[in-house]
Amino acid sequence: MRTDSVETPKFVHNGQNSPKATETSAAIGSYSHAHVFFERFFGAFQWEEFACGCGSAFVNITVTYPIYKIIFRQMLHGVPVTSAFGQLRGEGLTFLYRGMLPPLAQKTISLSIMFGVFDGTRRYLIHDYGLNDYCAKIMAGVVAGSVESILLPFERIQTLLADSKFHQYFSNTPNAFRYVITNYGFRELYRGIEPVFWRNGLSNALFFMLREEASVRLSKRKSVSSRTAQEFIAGAVIGASISTMFYPLNVIKVALQSDMGHKTEGSWHACKRIYRERNSRIGNFYRGCAFNTGRSFISWGIMNTAYENLKKILTQQPLTPQSPTWTTGK
Repeated sequence: MRTDSVETPKFVHNGQNSPKATETSAAIGSYSHAHVFFERFFGAFQWEEFACGCGSAFVNITVTYPIYKIIFRQMLHGVPVTSAFGQLRGEGLTFLYRGMLPPLAQKTISLSIMFGVFDGTRRYLIHDYGLNDYCAKIMAGVVAGSVESILLPFERIQTLLADSKFHQYFSNTPNAFRYVITNYGFRELYRGIEPVFWRNGLSNALFFMLREEASVRLSKRKSVSSRTAQEFIAGAVIGASISTMFYPLNVIKVALQSDMGHKTEGSWHACKRIYRERNSRIGNFYRGCAFNTGRSFISWGIMNTAYENLKKILTQQPLTPQSPTWTTGK
């Protein structure tokens, strides 16, 4: 009786069929793609944009902080400007600039991120993906605004320091940070992040679209004074309009952040509570908005003018004398 022998299949372990080799090549491929992405993405960023944003914020905050404190009291207590001014006058000059360090740190970093990340992301989307310019601006603005949201702890501490009911708990910015983290944890610093996230992303996208449209469509001024005035007015009008549009989100943010230690209520619940507390009138959400619009007009005018002038200074190419070309005959 003849028995057919069954051959055992032989596996050839070459680089093509080996599972381990396949995994290795896939890992190398994914690393290569990630390396190319980071190189291309971060290579589109320019340090001048970050520096100009930082410098323009520094100039702005030192001028406009006292105005902010009046607006903050109106947001928090729903009082007219005269009452808010009376509160600050009663507290004295000692407390006028109290709490300025968080917004100074936050704004310088925030504006640096805003201009730097927007410009780099827009360049990357246009050059590497060939996106439409408008789509690239919208996406880059949202990305820049989302990255800005990581700086929320500065706004959180600023709110606590500006609210008179917390004066007894901490005396300065480092003390406030230490108190909040020690007693309530790091998560407490991000109270109110939802309205901030929406505000930053949408307002950034709108700001950059309108700003670049203005720079393209407005006539080019030759004299320094008229050009500076145009830059101030363009930035002021755009910034004040957007700030007014998103003002209710700031009211909700302040309402959420003026509490400490308790469970955070949602943005929608806070919105309904504020609506009921302010006599069920939508117009009362805009208490302090007129003053805020005036402050934003000055603030964004200063920032836009400072940014444009700093950019001109930093991007100037130094005039270096050309060395003569020597030719040698053979």
